[in-house]
Amino acid sequence: MKTCLRCIVKGRVQGVFFRASTQEQAERLGIQGWAKNLPDGSVEVLACGEEQDIAALRHWLHQGPPMAQVTGVECSFTVSTQCPIEFAIF
Repeated sequence: MKTCLRCIVKGRVQGVFFRASTQEQAERLGIQGWAKNLPDGSVEVLACGEEQDIAALRHWLHQGPPMAQVTGVECSFTVSTQCPIEFAIF
């Protein structure tokens, strides 16, 4: 069963390859969705996939790539018909 999760990742997450690294992790896990920068400096992630894969990505979001400094991750489950076929970066 596919699960969709929307997360807002806060901290030093822009300009540190957070979105590209999230895309790599998502593609490795077979997750569809997207990551985009928000005006407040956070990154929004929408991820749709199998429950165990979503859980793995959620866990990874708390750390992110080496240059990131994640201070918080707020997630909520959602129903989304807007997930692209592949993981996209905006």
